[in-house]
Amino acid sequence: MGTTFDQLADAVLAGTPATADDALAVLRADDADLMSVVAAAGRLRRAHFGNTVKVNYLVNLKSGLCPENCNYCSQALGSNAPILKYSWLSKDEALRQAGAGLQGGASRVCMVASGRGPSNRDIDKVTEMVGALKSEHPDVEVCACLGLLSDGQAERLRDAGVDAYNHNINTAESHHDTIVQTHTYADRVATVAKAKAAGLSPCSGLIAGLGETDEQLVEALFALKALESDSIPVNFLMPFDGTPFENTWELSPTRCVKILAMARFVCPDREVRIAGGREMHLRSAQPLALHVANSIFLGDYLTSEGQEADADIAMIRDNGFVVLGSDEEIAQRPVDPAIRRRGAGTDVLPNA
Repeated sequence: MGTTFDQLADAVLAGTPATADDALAVLRADDADLMSVVAAAGRLRRAHFGNTVKVNYLVNLKSGLCPENCNYCSQALGSNAPILKYSWLSKDEALRQAGAGLQGGASRVCMVASGRGPSNRDIDKVTEMVGALKSEHPDVEVCACLGLLSDGQAERLRDAGVDAYNHNINTAESHHDTIVQTHTYADRVATVAKAKAAGLSPCSGLIAGLGETDEQLVEALFALKALESDSIPVNFLMPFDGTPFENTWELSPTRCVKILAMARFVCPDREVRIAGGREMHLRSAQPLALHVANSIFLGDYLTSEGQEADADIAMIRDNGFVVLGSDEEIAQRPVDPAIRRRGAGTDVLPNA
């Protein structure tokens, strides 16, 4: 007899959508049932995405100096986080950064700039960068993330070759005003709608660990489903010193896996991306999460460092997955055994 989560996977595969109560049951599953949750959610992942992992790469075109007061963000108004702050990268530098990600195995470049939203001159800069990037790498997917869009800007990005637009709702509507006050939840939804109406693939996700309730996490996921977000980045709060959320630690590796599994049950055929904070919060459970999610960011994030890109690729390979768009499975790289030179039989302290 299958588990409750197997039965839920059967129903979803047969065309019956998961309900809010189903999502809560996944989120509140006992840790002893974690492998049953992962196995069931993994069936949905395999049904829609096989053994592929989509690899994405972030280029932070403009860092810090943002007038918005998003309480979780190291770049926000009022943040004292000691991050890199700079104005727009040159076109050549943006291409160099994007090229490094593509060389590392990414197939999608996410071009991000801090701020409330782009001016038309900012759009000029981005469209020039995108044109040059597509000329040099014709097969690359480009996702732009520039903040709240004004009328006509999404169309300009589309015409320049941008494939997708990211604008996260971040949290449930019922929780939004507690984490940011300089723009509304409706503002964010409107930008996602503008991107979609212009023919850009909508990319919108959330941040877990912001003091939201279980019900609000479920609310946010069903909102993303209703928005028909093609890509759902699931971020885990990085509590930067100097922000209102510093020293906020609400997440465990098992809870993060359950959040990703819940996203898979609710949005079975959507790209679920393990995004910011995965190294900090999933830790050694990152490979387990890949059996639920089908997409990651490679290497560094906007203002924080990620794990080494080689380690990301090795993690994909070692768990039986292949990078989406690669011609063949990633070649195995043999590692010679390390001879012990410490501990018993030596004068050097052991590795303990």
